Amino acid sequence: MTERKFTGRHALMVFVGAFGVIIAVNLALAYNAISTFPGLEVKNSYVASQEFNERRAAQESLGWTVGVKHTGGLVIMAITDADGAPVRAAKIDATIGRATERKSDVTPEFAFDGAAYVAPVELRPGKWDLRLKAVAGNGTGFTQRLVFFVEG
Repeated sequence: MTERKFTGRHALMVFVGAFGVIIAVNLALAYNAISTFPGLEVKNSYVASQEFNERRAAQESLGWTVGVKHTGGLVIMAITDADGAPVRAAKIDATIGRATERKSDVTPEFAFDGAAYVAPVELRPGKWDLRLKAVAGNGTGFTQRLVFFVEG
């Protein structure tokens, strides 16, 4: 048997191989992080912060409380006023999705049944967000993000 020597060429191949694996993993993780990033919440955070207290006060003056649940293939969103009576908003825009990605997002067509807003939506088990934008009859905007769980 002949003895094999560890040469400079072998050392170079080990280092290039090890760093190649590290760089490939970093590139794959960076690509996945960027491709699943949901995006910006607001275009200009400074302007949004200047208007925040006014929007919050107007929204709180409505006295609305929102609850959401998923049962039997339906998403049920109940909006109630300060007295507990059902609220029918002038406009409803809602998106249901995961907190970490936007590929599962759905925009259901809610219908008011006299007590709550109902929409047929099939959701996989797990944690979901409902991002609600509504407008009251007097033109006051209402925005809320609600977290709910789908059992499975």
